[in-house]
Amino acid sequence: MTLLTGAQIFVESLYKEGVEIIFGYPGGKVIPIYDVLYDSKFKHIMPHHEQGGIHAADGYARSTGKVGVCLTTSGPGATNLVTGLATAYMDSVPIVAFTGQVPRAMLGTDAFQEADITGITTPITKHNYLVQDVKDLSRIIKEAFHIAKTGRPGPVLIDIPKDVLQEEAEFVYPNKINLPGYKPNYEGHELQIKEAAKAINESKNPVIYSGGGVIISEASDELRELAKKANIPVTTTLTGLGAFNERDELSLGMLGMHGTTEANLAISNADLLIAIGSRFDDRVTGKLDTFAKDAKIIHIDIDPAEVGKRKLVDIPIVGDVKRILTILNKVVEEKDRSEWLALIDNWRKLDEVSQVRKDKKKLSPKEIIEAIDELTQGEALITTEVGQHQMWAAQFYKYTKPRSFMTSGGLGTMGYGFPAAVGVQVGNKDSVVFALAGDGSFQMNVQELATVAKNKLPLNIVIFNNGYLGMVRQWQEMFYDRRYSSVCLKMQESCPPGCSSPGDHCPVTTPDFVKLAEAYGIKAKRITKAEEIRPALEEAINSPHPYLLDFIIEEEENVFPMVPPGGSLDNMVLKEEA
Repeated sequence: MTLLTGAQIFVESLYKEGVEIIFGYPGGKVIPIYDVLYDSKFKHIMPHHEQGGIHAADGYARSTGKVGVCLTTSGPGATNLVTGLATAYMDSVPIVAFTGQVPRAMLGTDAFQEADITGITTPITKHNYLVQDVKDLSRIIKEAFHIAKTGRPGPVLIDIPKDVLQEEAEFVYPNKINLPGYKPNYEGHELQIKEAAKAINESKNPVIYSGGGVIISEASDELRELAKKANIPVTTTLTGLGAFNERDELSLGMLGMHGTTEANLAISNADLLIAIGSRFDDRVTGKLDTFAKDAKIIHIDIDPAEVGKRKLVDIPIVGDVKRILTILNKVVEEKDRSEWLALIDNWRKLDEVSQVRKDKKKLSPKEIIEAIDELTQGEALITTEVGQHQMWAAQFYKYTKPRSFMTSGGLGTMGYGFPAAVGVQVGNKDSVVFALAGDGSFQMNVQELATVAKNKLPLNIVIFNNGYLGMVRQWQEMFYDRRYSSVCLKMQESCPPGCSSPGDHCPVTTPDFVKLAEAYGIKAKRITKAEEIRPALEEAINSPHPYLLDFIIEEEENVFPMVPPGGSLDNMVLKEEA
């Protein structure tokens, strides 16, 4: 009988799971693993902060549909994963995170770099484990991957004491899973599906409200079949962008706080809402009482806890979206809904009102994103941070396929997009990848420039530089009488008292992103004129190397339309006050 150490069992188990890439940062408690990795076949990407590592694993998972894997040491290495775990948990992303731990005999003694990471992460993981016996390690890894990717996906954490990694056991990888308390339901109730079909066939003004669950379930083809067969317009959530081709005439774009006017008005005037793989997030619904107030509601979701959680529904169907839509499409009837679609077309014209700019002197974010869209024909893989640029990316880029837009929807994590783009590019080496960021959020994980440079990843990094924390500033402008508090990114001690308006008069740009990128050996360019936008983007896209573009945009550009917090979807602010 051949015995393997816990570290060797870790590596052999990941081979069995088909893992190809580990995003990991070494440390004292996981040195035994790194000693084995030295001779392994895994591709190992070392970020320059553990948070960057788990966001990279997240981006890899969202863009490929595979389980993302990250590895850190104990204590601060483990706690630096917390934001990434919560981000993945909120958006249902399959990740298995491994953390080192102090030896078993030292648990609970406040030993050096000890943290109770399983206790800390219990509310933000789908499940977690503390391995107490090396004989259990392979079984736990098998279970973790199964839990992470089945049912409603999510992150699973495995904490491994250092002495478990050093002990030996026979390596046996289980063929089967035995988890009596974990039985996801994939088959929707047959009678409920027939009831849903009847409601669809009888409705005059139906709308499909499609969420990220459609992408997770690989159900985009089935969604398209339903929409086209029954002539039903489709709106998507932020994380659902790409589930339905936005260049299709039935697409309404995104709904919610910064959704399109046609999407929000269609929801408000619908007689039937078909919610698919979505969870009625508050940024989507606005005032819950008035959301789809006249509509009968069908809700299809694999997680029974989401059905009826925020909004009572008339026809609940629990199960896998793809399987349910496959059955539903067989019994839904073809129907002409030209009057309803014509009414929606009229609402589309209101979007033009929202996009009229005042007399702006600097670059338009809309123009930049539309240029990216045109140059890539909706085929690029896009990541964003959180804020105004995130909403502009959702509004102006036309996503044509699933798994092409990676963003932190539920948790709203600044610092997500740039490291996530690392994982997206690693997992999709032949794709054009854009990391879109604001000048505030980019600085949350700016150290990953080193990861990009070291691994020669041909990322296109685009910064929307307005010198502000833009979305917070917009809220302060609209709802706090323009009292700009701690949102100016250029504010220095030498600035005049009370000044909070960055501009050409400011002493310095903080930081100079071009010089910063060049310090890492990355080519960069600052763009200040409209005629420079397309040539700069073309140069970056055609470059085989990473490229950073620093676009100087209007300081006080706002995102419209906007539903005020807690407001109704049919009460949008379409444009800036005169």
